[in-house]
Amino acid sequence: MKTVNNVDLPERIFLRWQSLVEPQAYKIRIPIPQWVRDEMIKPEWVFCQGSKEWRNDYRKMITLGMAPGGIVKVWVGGACLDFKEVGRFQAEIEPLGPYIGKSKGQYIPLEPENKAYIDQHGIPYGSW
Repeated sequence: MKTVNNVDLPERIFLRWQSLVEPQAYKIRIPIPQWVRDEMIKPEWVFCQGSKEWRNDYRKMITLGMAPGGIVKVWVGGACLDFKEVGRFQAEIEPLGPYIGKSKGQYIPLEPENKAYIDQHGIPYGSW
């Protein structure tokens, strides 16, 4: 997880990542709709399980889930609030490959036990 602090409400998020199991690099620009931005500034009175007290909380976290095949799911939520799905997106292949081409096409290798699992079971594309 990477935390980004002290930034304005996002209008878009640019994401580039390497899928280790394929191997493949992907990139996408994800627009953040106005309803999500509105959710992020709206306080909600909620019972927080962690502190066992009632408080105003905000959906100030955006979570990105990346999957093989270039699938990205996005949610907005808070520490004490449920997460709402923003959307499911399809990224495009990054033609420069990993590290924006600086690795000369070399991907991070899978650990042997993970490679063995993928070899035996395959990649469940479309299950996300």
